[in-house]
Amino acid sequence: MTEVAGSSTAARQQAEPVVVRRLDYRPPDWLVDEVELCFWLDPRATRVQGRLRLRRADAGGTAPLRLHGGDQPLVRLCCDGAELASHAWQRDSDGLTLFGLPAACTLEIETELDPQANRALEGLYLSAGIFCTQCEAEGFRRILFFPDRPDVLARYTTTLIADERLPVLLANGNLVASGPLADGRHFARWHDPFPKPSYLFALVAGELVCRERPYRTLSGRSVQLQIYVEPRNAALCDHALASLERAMRWDEQRFGLEYDLERYMVVAVDDFNMGAMENKGLNVFNSKYVLACPATATDDDYLDIEGVIAHEYFHNWTGNRITCRDWFQLSLKEGLTVFRDQEFSADMHSAAIKRIEEVRLLQTQQFAEDAGPTAHPVRPDSYVEINNFYTMTVYHKGAELVRLLQTLLGWEDFVRGMRLYVERHDGQAVTTDDFVAAVLDANPQAGIDRELFSRWYSQAGTPLLRLSWQQDAAAGQWRLHCRQSCPPTPGQEHKQPVLIPLRLALLDASGRPCGLRLAGETEAGAPERVLRLTAAEQEFTFVDLPGEVTPSLLRGFSAPVRLEAPLTREQQAFLMAHDSDAFNRWQAAQALLLQALLAGLKAPEGGAGELADSLLLEAFHHSLTDQTADPALLALALTLPTEGYIADQLPGAVDPARVHQVREKLRGQLATRLNDALLICYRQQQDAGPYVFSGPALARRRLKNLCLTYLARSPAEEARDLLWQQARHSDNMTDTAAAMALLAETPDVAVDELLQTFYQRWRHQPLVIDKWLAWQARSQRPDCLARLCRLLEDPAFSLTNPNRVRALIGTFCQANPYHFHAADGSGYRFLEQQLCAIDGFNPQVAARLVLPLLRWPRFEPGRRVLMLAVLQRLAARQPLSRDLYEMVQRALAQEAVD
Repeated sequence: MTEVAGSSTAARQQAEPVVVRRLDYRPPDWLVDEVELCFWLDPRATRVQGRLRLRRADAGGTAPLRLHGGDQPLVRLCCDGAELASHAWQRDSDGLTLFGLPAACTLEIETELDPQANRALEGLYLSAGIFCTQCEAEGFRRILFFPDRPDVLARYTTTLIADERLPVLLANGNLVASGPLADGRHFARWHDPFPKPSYLFALVAGELVCRERPYRTLSGRSVQLQIYVEPRNAALCDHALASLERAMRWDEQRFGLEYDLERYMVVAVDDFNMGAMENKGLNVFNSKYVLACPATATDDDYLDIEGVIAHEYFHNWTGNRITCRDWFQLSLKEGLTVFRDQEFSADMHSAAIKRIEEVRLLQTQQFAEDAGPTAHPVRPDSYVEINNFYTMTVYHKGAELVRLLQTLLGWEDFVRGMRLYVERHDGQAVTTDDFVAAVLDANPQAGIDRELFSRWYSQAGTPLLRLSWQQDAAAGQWRLHCRQSCPPTPGQEHKQPVLIPLRLALLDASGRPCGLRLAGETEAGAPERVLRLTAAEQEFTFVDLPGEVTPSLLRGFSAPVRLEAPLTREQQAFLMAHDSDAFNRWQAAQALLLQALLAGLKAPEGGAGELADSLLLEAFHHSLTDQTADPALLALALTLPTEGYIADQLPGAVDPARVHQVREKLRGQLATRLNDALLICYRQQQDAGPYVFSGPALARRRLKNLCLTYLARSPAEEARDLLWQQARHSDNMTDTAAAMALLAETPDVAVDELLQTFYQRWRHQPLVIDKWLAWQARSQRPDCLARLCRLLEDPAFSLTNPNRVRALIGTFCQANPYHFHAADGSGYRFLEQQLCAIDGFNPQVAARLVLPLLRWPRFEPGRRVLMLAVLQRLAARQPLSRDLYEMVQRALAQEAVD
C-alpha cells in the first residue's frame, strides 16, 4: 500500500484505549483454509454471505473462535448448516466470540452493509457510484465477521451479483464464471488460488471502461494488463499502463520475480484515503496516481504515477505472496517495497537525482518525525490504532534499512539474499527478523553482526554521527574520529550503538579521489571506502595520501543519520564544484545556503544585512552558467531549504515568522544579485517543441522553473513579465503550475481574475482543481486564511473527499508555516475546527491533519501556549476517535523546549 494516510471508522470512539503490544503476540488459535463470499450489491443494503472452512491450529485446543467485526447488522450465523444457539456465541463492540465449535467446521455468516453511508472510506463504500473496498489494515471486519489478522491466510472465491447499472464486476484472482441471471441481474465469480490475509481482499463494481494490453513474462506466460477508470478518464491511462509494463519487466530482470495470475487489474477512484492498495491482482488506486496527460499533470505527477504503479505491483511478492505476521512488522512489506520502487525509479531515470529526492524527504519529514512526540521504531512495540503507524518511519526509514543491507553486501549479494527470502518464505506471514536472517544467511561471508544491525529496527530516533579529523599532509596521513549517539525518544531514554556504513572519499587539490589505504593494510586502496561503524567511538587512519585532502563524507547518504563534520564554507564550495558524488554536491550546496540562513537568524531582528555573501553568490553564479552540469541536479542544489527544515536545525524555541522573514530575504537577495544569470539560464532551458516526458526534458523544466522561483522575487520588470507569460501561455501543466503557484502569492486583482479563469476552464477535472486549491492554501498573501475559509464553502471543495481536504487544509497546515503559525493563533483555530468536523466520519484523515500541532514544544512561548490549548480542547472533546485520541495524547505527554 502506498502511504498517504491510514484508515479507521467513526464507530471507534475512545473511552479507555486498549494498547496492543508486540510482545503479546500469539499465533492464531483458528485457521481459515477457504473463504467463499457472495455480495448482492446495493447502494443502501448490500447483503454479504460468507462461508468459511475453519480448523483449529492445534487440534487438541479449546480456545473459542474470535471473529473481528464492526457495527454492521448480523443477519445469520450457522455452523455446519445449523443455526448457532444464542448461548453458543457472544457479540461485543469489536466482534463475535463463538464457543464449543468442532475442531474443523464450516461457518456461514451473513451481514448487511450500507456502502452509501460509509464516509470513512474503509470496508465497502461508494465513490462516484462505484463500489470499492479498502481493507488494510482492519477494514475487512467492517464487511464480514472474520479473524481479521494478517497471519490468517486463506484462498478466496468471490461472487458479485448486481443489476445492469453496474456492468463491471471485479474481485481478486482469476475470472472463473460470469453471465446473466434469471431476475435481470448478472454475476461474476472470481477465484484467487494464492492464500492471502483478509486485508488483501478487494472488490470493485461500477460503470467503468478498461484500457488494456497483453504482456508476456520472461518465462512465456501471457498476462492481461488492465486499467479501469470512469468513462470520462479513458484517455488518461496510457502513462500508468506503460509504467506497469516497465515495472513488471524490471522485477523479472532484477529479482527474477514474475507475475502469477492471468490478469493484473488497476482501478482508479476519486475517493480514497490512501495513495493506492496492493490487493492481490486487483489494485485500487487513488485517481491521483493513475490519470495523466501533459495538460493536466505535472512532471512530478508523472513520476509519482510511475513510482506508485511500480510500488503496488512489487507488493505482489513483497507483501502479498509473503506477508506480515502481525502489524508490528508493517515495514517488512512497506519498507522493502519502497526500497524496490526507489531502485526501479532510479533505473528508469537518474539514480543521482532519485537518491537526492529520497534523502530530502527523509531530512525534511522523517527526521522531524523522529524528533517529535510520535517518534517510534521502524518496528513499533505498541499502538492504540495501527493506522497511525503508516508513517515516514515505517515506509521510508524502513527502506533505508533495506538499503543499508545492500550497501554493506553489494548489489549482487543483496539480490542473492532477496531470492533466498522469497524461496524460504513464499506463502507465509513472517517478520522483519525473518527477512534480515534470510539476507544474511545467503551471505555468511559478509560477517555482519545481526544483533547490531537489528537495533535499527528496534530503536527510535535519528542517530547523530559526529566526525572530526587530524591531517598530517607531510606524512600523508589523515586520521578520522567517529562518534555516534542517538537522542532519547518517547519510551526509549537510552540507545545502543548501531551498525553504520560510512561511505567516504578523500579528494585531492584538483577534486580527484585519492586511493584509500588504512594503516596496517598492504594492498593499494580504492578511491572510495565503506567503513563499518559498530561502536560509540572509533578511529581510522588513512596513509599514503598525496598531501592536503578534502573529505567527501557519507557519500550517497550511506546511512540515515544526522551528520556533524567541521567542514569550512570554502570546503563546502569546493565539494559543490568538484565532488564526483552527486549527493554530496547537492548536500554541500544546501549546507552553504543553510549556513547563510542560520547566520541571518542569529543576528538581531532587522539587523541581518547581506546574507548572500561573495562566496555564495560566486557558487550560485558558477552553477547557473555551467553548461556541462546536469540541470536537474542544479535545480535541486540551488533550491532553498524549506522553512520547516531550517526550523529543525535551530537549537532552541522556533519563531516561524522570523524563519520565514530570513528565508525570503535570502531568496530576494539571490534574485536581485543574480537576475541576469537567472534570466539567461531560464531562457536556455526552454523547450522548442511540445511536452515530452523524458529525463532531459524533465531536467530542463526543473531548472527553468527553479529560476522562475527566484525571478518572481526580482525587481526587474522583465522577470515579472516572464512569470505572467508562462502562466497564460504554457502548453503543459508543469510550467503552468509553477507560474500559477508563484502568482497566487500576490494580492492582486489581476491574479484573482487569472485564478478564476483557470478554475472555470478546469472545474470538471478534480485533480487539476486540487492543484488550484493547493496554490491558494500555500500562498503568502495576507488574506490567505480568509480566502481558505471562503473556499471551504466553494462547490470545488468537499470535506468528505480526502484529496480535496489534503489539497486545501493539509497544504495550509503543513506547507504554509508562516500563516499556519500566525501569532494570533488563527491558523491553529482553523485546524481545530476542521479536525472536529472531519473526525466524526473519517478519523484517519483527522489523525494525519493534526500532525503540525504535535510539535508544539519546539515553538516560542506565545505559539506554544496557543497550540497546547488546542490540543487540550481536542483531548477533552467527546466523542473522539481512537486515531485522533492516540495522536493528541502523545503530543500532550511532551515537555516544552526551554
